[in-house]
Amino acid sequence: MVEEIEEAEERRKKKKRRKMRKRREKKGREEEDDEVGKEGCVRIGSAGGVSRDDPIGRFKVFVYELPSKYNKDVVEKDPRCLNHMFAAEIFMHRFLLTSPVRTLIPEKADWFYIPVYSTCDLTKNGLPLPFRSPQMMRSAIQLVASNWLYRNRAEGADHFFIVPHDFGACFHYQEEIAIEHGIMPLLQRATLIQTFGQRNHVCLKKNSVVFPPYSSPQKMHVHMLPPNIPHSIFIGARASLWKTFKNNPLFDISTEHPPTYYEDMQQAVFCLCPLGWAPWSPGLVEAVIFGCIPVIIADDIVLPFADAIPWEEIAVFAAKEDVPKLDTILTLLPTEIVLRKQRLLANPWMKQAMEFFAACSSWGCLPSNSEWSCSSIFI
Repeated sequence: MVEEIEEAEERRKKKKRRKMRKRREKKGREEEDDEVGKEGCVRIGSAGGVSRDDPIGRFKVFVYELPSKYNKDVVEKDPRCLNHMFAAEIFMHRFLLTSPVRTLIPEKADWFYIPVYSTCDLTKNGLPLPFRSPQMMRSAIQLVASNWLYRNRAEGADHFFIVPHDFGACFHYQEEIAIEHGIMPLLQRATLIQTFGQRNHVCLKKNSVVFPPYSSPQKMHVHMLPPNIPHSIFIGARASLWKTFKNNPLFDISTEHPPTYYEDMQQAVFCLCPLGWAPWSPGLVEAVIFGCIPVIIADDIVLPFADAIPWEEIAVFAAKEDVPKLDTILTLLPTEIVLRKQRLLANPWMKQAMEFFAACSSWGCLPSNSEWSCSSIFI
């Protein structure tokens, strides 16, 4: 009888050990899956994804509470600021106000953010006027310097600003004048987060961070098509490209912004991203979101989050001098290379890297399609 009890106890212990082992194995697999989700898309050479870095707990940001005339009031005065491609300064501010990296104790901060909406002085046509921006920025900096000690302790080196103008903190839409102005002296020591990025340009400092321009996620979502739609080759072009390819039977060319623009991008393989006033354009963001391979024609461009997004693997680069040969360049790309670029673009982290923070929280990340067929080129 004793032996039977001992045997039963031993069986119970073995069964318990098996359950514990299975739980450990399951937990190990889950942790491994988490690492794949977090890190498996990190190694650009192997997985070809986006480098991800979790800052929570590693650094803190103090957001100055400025008088509302520097930010909220200008949006209330002209709500169009919420929808134009320079709205990054507004949505970055809103994100930081609710972000876990924010601290209300300045002594604990690693970085300090001065929220000034410098692109919200709009013309009747909705274009930002940069003429008041330097004065507005200078006023805010002087206010901070006179009321808080933190900017003065490192001459502003641990402070950052969002400057989404055409040419960043040079504050002008004409390049010649922007170069003449240069970056404001009061911003020379600060870190600038800007959409403008061009190598060896006076309007891009070495410690600046280039990030994506704003493109309304809600607007893009409205135009979402169901997955697995057939693909053609689409290229959105400017007038110079229209002149080059208007008689090419491979190209369906339009110099206007058609009402089906977003739908066309989703049925596309390639989307042309040429120079605008500056080397950057919301078209680059839209191409990535819709899974369309960006064809970047902007010599010396510094791309958003270039240390984290594998642009060489997801995009096609063409020099300005090679534009007349674009039809040949694109049609001769091997199918396996095109399919790989589409698979990488379908990575949800790739899209999140280009979206503004309200996008995924409000309606989720956009799906993408990976089928490719070369039937026509649409512009």
